[in-house]
Amino acid sequence: MADHHHGPTVRIYLAVFAALMFFTVLTVWVAYRDLGPFNDVVALGIACTKATIVILFFMHVKYASRLTWLMAGAGVLFLLILFAFAMADYVSRGWLGIPVSHYLQ
Repeated sequence: MADHHHGPTVRIYLAVFAALMFFTVLTVWVAYRDLGPFNDVVALGIACTKATIVILFFMHVKYASRLTWLMAGAGVLFLLILFAFAMADYVSRGWLGIPVSHYLQ
């Protein structure tokens, strides 16, 4: 009977390690650059890329069943909903120079 290996090999783990180290160095390099309003966008993009690599390979989602993919996607969806509610609260606070004492009257 043939032995089928369903999962990452040592070579893939080394490639993932190299990718994560590259993105870590890139994060530090970008932190010292002035990109204007894009600093946060670039930092979040790199962080999301690293998180995706970790989820796919170290959490073995890439090699898992469709149900695991569904649950991982549901987790991301609920995280996005949480962020949407937090941002809705943040933008509704009126940060346009109105003092807090104005709201307490």
